[in-house]
This record gives sequence, C-alpha cells and structure tokens, in this order.
Amino acid sequence: MKKQVDDHIDEWKNKYLRALADYQNLEKRKGEEIGQVRRFAGEALIVKLLPIVDTFERAQAHVNDPGLGLALKELETFLEEAGVKKMEVVGKPFSPHEMECIEVVDGQDTIVVEELLPGYLLHGKVIRVAHVKVGKRKE
Repeated sequence: MKKQVDDHIDEWKNKYLRALADYQNLEKRKGEEIGQVRRFAGEALIVKLLPIVDTFERAQAHVNDPGLGLALKELETFLEEAGVKKMEVVGKPFSPHEMECIEVVDGQDTIVVEELLPGYLLHGKVIRVAHVKVGKRKE
C-alpha cells in the first residue's frame, strides 16, 4: 500500500514539475515576444520617415545650407537612437536580401558600384533595401 501511495505522489510531483516548466517556458517566450514588439513598434513610422530623410539629403546636396544640414543631422541622430542604421553597400558583394539591382554596369562582377537609394536596418532587420548599380565584366 505504501508503495502505491509513493508512486502516486511521484506521479503527481512529476506532473507538477512538467507543468511548472511549461509555464516558465511560456512566460519566457511571451516576454521575448513583448520585447520584440516593443523594439519594432515604431517600424511603420520610421519607414514613412525614410523618404523624408532622402528628400533632406538630396536638398542638402544641392543647396548645402547649414540650417538644413543641422536639421538633417538631428533627424539622423533621432533615427540612430531609435535603432536605425544606414547600410553601407558600395564596394560590397550584391545581396538580394539587402539590395535591389536597378542597373548592371561595367565593373567587377557582382560588386556594388553605386548606391542610388540607401537601405536601412532597424535593430538588424532590413526595413528598406538599397537600390544599387551592380558591376559586371564586359566579355
């Protein structure tokens, strides 16, 4: 009789420990999901800001105004603090996950020759691919 009671207690103890482990794993997974949601909550807003940054950069390249340059720098600082990073692509091998080839030009095979539109990462995730010109040797 004592053996049956001990077996019954062990069975319920094992069930309790498995349920506790499952619950702790669920809490951990939910915590990670909430963290991801918080990290990428502003993604839609940031994606809508990127064309504005492009416009500021093009305007600054043409007029070279100190005030415009300051506004652009503040916007870039804001984006950096939000986890946005501009991709460096010129001189690197073409990657279809990070870049879109707009034109193939004379140059080293599959190496990015020129960036037409910058690409951006948000906490390491591509939020806009770079538009680039890619080299190809003439035969």
